[in-house]
Amino acid sequence: MIAPCVLPVHPSSTPSPCFHSKVGKQWSQRFALSVRPMQPKRFSGACRVRSTLGDSDKSIGIPRQWYNVIADLPIKPPPPLHPQTFEPIKPDDLSPLFPDELIRQEITSDRFIDIPDEVLDVYKLWRPTPLIRAKRLEKLLDTPARIYYKYEGVSPAGSHKPNSAVPQAWYNLQEGVKNVVTETGAGQWGSALAFACSIFGLGCEVWQVRASYDSKPYRRLMMQTWGAKVHPSPSMITEAGQRMLQADPSSPGSLGIAISEAVEVAAKNDDTKYCLGSVLNHVLLHQSVIGEECIKQMEAIDETPDVIIGCTGGGSNFAGLSFPFLREKLKKKINPVIRAVEPSACPSLTKGVYTYDYGDTAGMTPLMKMHTLGHDFVPDPIHAGGLRYHGMAPLISHVFDLGLMEAIALPQTECFQGAIQFARTEGLIPAPEPTHAIAATIREAIRCRETGEAKVILTAMCGHGHFDLPAYEKYLQGNMVDLSFSEDKVKASLAKIPQVIP
Repeated sequence: MIAPCVLPVHPSSTPSPCFHSKVGKQWSQRFALSVRPMQPKRFSGACRVRSTLGDSDKSIGIPRQWYNVIADLPIKPPPPLHPQTFEPIKPDDLSPLFPDELIRQEITSDRFIDIPDEVLDVYKLWRPTPLIRAKRLEKLLDTPARIYYKYEGVSPAGSHKPNSAVPQAWYNLQEGVKNVVTETGAGQWGSALAFACSIFGLGCEVWQVRASYDSKPYRRLMMQTWGAKVHPSPSMITEAGQRMLQADPSSPGSLGIAISEAVEVAAKNDDTKYCLGSVLNHVLLHQSVIGEECIKQMEAIDETPDVIIGCTGGGSNFAGLSFPFLREKLKKKINPVIRAVEPSACPSLTKGVYTYDYGDTAGMTPLMKMHTLGHDFVPDPIHAGGLRYHGMAPLISHVFDLGLMEAIALPQTECFQGAIQFARTEGLIPAPEPTHAIAATIREAIRCRETGEAKVILTAMCGHGHFDLPAYEKYLQGNMVDLSFSEDKVKASLAKIPQVIP
């Protein structure tokens, strides 16, 4: 998972008092996006395909456009603010970290964005990804519900993360960038970016959260195999890392800390840009290929979801699956419950405060209005390292605040219990992150057994757990515990959030 953007202040720039008028106009004039109108989707039974691995999805094809949910929301999301002036940020504020094309995508209100042919060519290595009906799991649970999962673990990196890593690497290459830096938790994003950089010939440097760096050595080796340089975070390489280690020499790290380190390096090197794997609008935009494919796949088998479930840390996988369906819900074509599932040890949506906060621990990124536990909150080292982020994507936070989705938090032991049931029926071993969605799916299926409802449940299986087997070993040996969520710790962290009057 990951986070946000900016840094240096341009003294010559005068902040605009209104993002949606002056700033929005300024950005749209500077960045004109090329888009093609997309034909509206319909949920029909025009053709039927088997929802299984194999020939199931070859007739569906890869979407040629990314979908931007901002275009269809009844109220537009609040703008990000400059970390020093607290005014809406401008394009030039983002330029030290991101290439212009990604800045365009970050702020656009256009509904669809064309996917470059060069990106589509790489997508073809694994897309479209399969939609699979979990019939054996249904049988185990003795439920009348029909359970489907969209499986993103077939990508080269084993997760949904290359959906954004590939375009980010490509856009940086087009603007002459030589190196990119990033942070990663469990290592799924870091390995995806390392893969993408190896394809396009970019240098890649990754700060991996210390808890995952130590517990997931094969993710680190995967990144290094693709040519990336990997550091544990916090590290002594950056000023942000040094400060954290001085305060806590045994710090397990967090995504917020790792973000600070990567952003610091990008800001100090002209030939280097920053990439991120979640949280920001352009990342959620790229992930929409998941939901766009899934709509067509469900249409082809004459199914419509009643409940859509996904795990959330920063939110890219959840948004990627759910936002295209939310578009159809806003059009009143369908009416699914859309449910986010987060870890009980890091519950930003269910326990956090919806306010402006930094996306990183050191306060170098823009202030974003999001559900947050406080930017210096360091979650306990749960096995789902990709969900250990103090905040939630601003766009998901906004959608949640509008009442268009719901959220629950689950303990990791329940999640791994569900993962074992899933693995022993469906054969696939989930990464720790999607075990949260699986456990919530099992809860819903059992509820259907009790009520007799034959609901269609769609869930996001965002990656495999082949490099996470030590976590399974701990669960199978009875050594896994549910880590606590400290109210006092969160209160102390929230007290340090800057007071912003929007």
